[in-house]
Amino acid sequence: MADMLPVIVVHGGAGQIPKERSDQSASGVCAAARAGYTILRSGGSSMDAVVEAVTQLENNPFFNAGCGSVLNIKGEVEMDAIVMDGKTLASGAVSAVRNIANPIQLARLVMDKTSHACLTAEGASQFARAMGVPEVPQESLITEYSRMRWKKNLAPGANPVECQMGKMGTVGAVAVDQQGNVACATSTGGILNKMEGRVGDTPCIGSGGYADNLLGAVSTTGHGETIMKVTLARLVLFHVEQGNSAEVASDLGLAYMKSRVDGLGGVVTVDPRGNWAARFSSRQMVWAAVQKDTLHYGLHMGEHFTQSTQVPH
Repeated sequence: MADMLPVIVVHGGAGQIPKERSDQSASGVCAAARAGYTILRSGGSSMDAVVEAVTQLENNPFFNAGCGSVLNIKGEVEMDAIVMDGKTLASGAVSAVRNIANPIQLARLVMDKTSHACLTAEGASQFARAMGVPEVPQESLITEYSRMRWKKNLAPGANPVECQMGKMGTVGAVAVDQQGNVACATSTGGILNKMEGRVGDTPCIGSGGYADNLLGAVSTTGHGETIMKVTLARLVLFHVEQGNSAEVASDLGLAYMKSRVDGLGGVVTVDPRGNWAARFSSRQMVWAAVQKDTLHYGLHMGEHFTQSTQVPH
């Protein structure tokens, strides 16, 4: 089975991506998956790999995380992120953080440097300063696209559902390293025109992500309030625990969320042996995976492209 390892699977959010943005979204997740895989191939940890992959997506303005995050009702950015280590079940999260370029790295610091699992808002900012994490101006995280959609949604008679559809959701990654350790990382700007202080599923353990070496790892995307109702990440791993494959378990979790609370979303899932899945019930989810030097990626339901990652230098 060792030849299945290492593996990384990345998602750039569930929802509907406007056509003019889908190419950049696909190339963004492919680049992030490659970057994480490079770390894994050189013997790096699954935690280092997922944090690197998500950091790249946070830095990419085409995704709703870090720079490119959607705006709250006041036109400001508030971001959430989580990491979890499957070896020890250690986790770290931040919620409603504002002036941080890479919330996923701050979540990692919460896990590594505190005895807590989650820090929020101003407390998270104080911790970031104490750790020497540079603050960035709000403006540097706000794209013209996010501001345009925020304004459009404030207009009388705006259809928030339609506006949400232009949103690329949360970003995330799961990985298994050469030692067989699993990890997950998830980061988001939340939902468009949300109330100030709103926190969704992303930083909630078992909802936005979960990792356990005995079962696997999951990172989720979709409507946060709905994902939290079914603790989607842990629900998928429950189905793995029942003996289902990563793919079947992912589909069962998503099907329950749809039937029980009428929720759409997506997941990326790995098991400790390196079996993986990228599944979604929404119209689209941009995803990429790398295993055995092969890049896999897709956007639409049933889409699965592959290419070699051994690029001649």
